[in-house]
Amino acid sequence: MSETSLTLKEIYDLALKTLKFNGCDDYNADAVATTVSHAERDGSVSHGLFRIPGYVAALKSKKAKGDARPSQIFLTQNAIRVDGDHGFAPTAIKVGISSLIETTKKYGVGVLTITNTHHFAALWHETEALAEEDLIGIACTAYKPSVAPAGAKKPLFGTNPISFAWPRKNNSPVVYDMATSTMAMGEVQVAARDGHKVPFGTGLDNKGNKTDDPKAIADGGVLLTFGDYKGSAIAMMIELLAAGLVGDLFSFEAQKVDNNDGGPARGGEFIMAISPQLIAGEGWNEHAEKFFHQMTSMEGVRLPGQRRHNNRKDNGPRKINSELVRKIKKLTE
Repeated sequence: MSETSLTLKEIYDLALKTLKFNGCDDYNADAVATTVSHAERDGSVSHGLFRIPGYVAALKSKKAKGDARPSQIFLTQNAIRVDGDHGFAPTAIKVGISSLIETTKKYGVGVLTITNTHHFAALWHETEALAEEDLIGIACTAYKPSVAPAGAKKPLFGTNPISFAWPRKNNSPVVYDMATSTMAMGEVQVAARDGHKVPFGTGLDNKGNKTDDPKAIADGGVLLTFGDYKGSAIAMMIELLAAGLVGDLFSFEAQKVDNNDGGPARGGEFIMAISPQLIAGEGWNEHAEKFFHQMTSMEGVRLPGQRRHNNRKDNGPRKINSELVRKIKKLTE
């Protein structure tokens, strides 16, 4: 597998140029390109430039709007809804996140629901943005079915990721962002592209047999939930929060209305912010730090998000799959 070295600015510029060429205006292209370049910066390869062809597919088919102008309303004094205007999620989040921060700092708890949007990125972007404001962040979203509930062999859930971020004064926040499937579908697709196996039992092939072949999972197979019934219950919870509570599509409903162009389906996102200063009171940070110290003093333990934040310290070029770079550049021809 050949690789091409690109600086972080070159990654951003490539994403921006490609999105604008295919129908995004400056406002929307910048939001998505920033999200993509930050993913590459942090080593989240499956959510970086790898996603650009999918974004472009959604623009070309007119499923997603490149000139979306999301709007927000307050449902209650601390519950906000952003209508994404059928654009990409980074733009909708950009519109609502400031109001969520302000509201949570005032009332202690805030909720942001996002509807009519197309989510194709990692979730840590939004939860970490909250943690940087000394707030706890929780976010989740559903997607088209690709994951079987525990006991089943057919998909019903999306990979249904959830992210959690805890703020730390004078330190990087603790952040996790994980699919409720055994592996994110993007990671399965990257493994298939690069010719790697995945752990046995990550998913089933089209005959319902457990497999370690990512192509068999991605092409007609199905992912499984992590932890069997435990992961299945969490995936169900995310469907209810990101679709039932938000008022947007469940995964099975998204499948029915999607045009299967390879781009992100329509759906919603649920984001909650909590102020530890208002809820726990003075000393919340010092108390949590004692806990983190206990964790990290154990051999082999690192805090969630630590590897990403270490990657972020490297301002050098990133190694990008050369075939992917060529594929993206062709999208501007």
